[in-house]
Amino acid sequence: MGIHSERSRAVFLDRDGVINRTVVRDGRPYPPANVDALELLPGVAEALARLHDAGYRLVVVTNQPDIARGTQDRAVVDAMHAKLATALPIDDFRVCDHDDPDGCDCRKPKPGLLRQAAQAADIDLGASFMVGDRWRDIEAGRAAGCRTIFIDYDYNELRRHAPDVIVRSLAEAADWILREGKA
Repeated sequence: MGIHSERSRAVFLDRDGVINRTVVRDGRPYPPANVDALELLPGVAEALARLHDAGYRLVVVTNQPDIARGTQDRAVVDAMHAKLATALPIDDFRVCDHDDPDGCDCRKPKPGLLRQAAQAADIDLGASFMVGDRWRDIEAGRAAGCRTIFIDYDYNELRRHAPDVIVRSLAEAADWILREGKA
């Protein structure tokens, strides 16, 4: 008798505004400048622990265009992810360090980061979720075939398409995923 292995399910997470606090200027969110400025949002550790315990792979998918723009070092971004990895049960970090003019396939709203992670870990995108606080996150999740959860902070920007659900925190998103994701 062979052992049947099931494809895994994942929760894809934007980083800034979903896991850690952003700096909001003129109604727009910006990432922390360095590791010392990296601050987890309330309830994040508990929400991720519940999702992890329910069998979801946790994958951060984040645009970091400031690397391409020369205003952030990749080493600083990697150090932030190392700090997050020691505090949270995150399985993988996927980073797009390009800017829009680069035309890559990994910059959200394109689904490249999600597809790369799915291929690497045999993730069933149709059984997975994308959680984000920007329209680009929702578009990437939709394009990859995931259900989408939008954390609404009332940023001053348009939404292109409606997500599957709108929540106010990652804890609320986790509650919804754990209800909706039952087989």
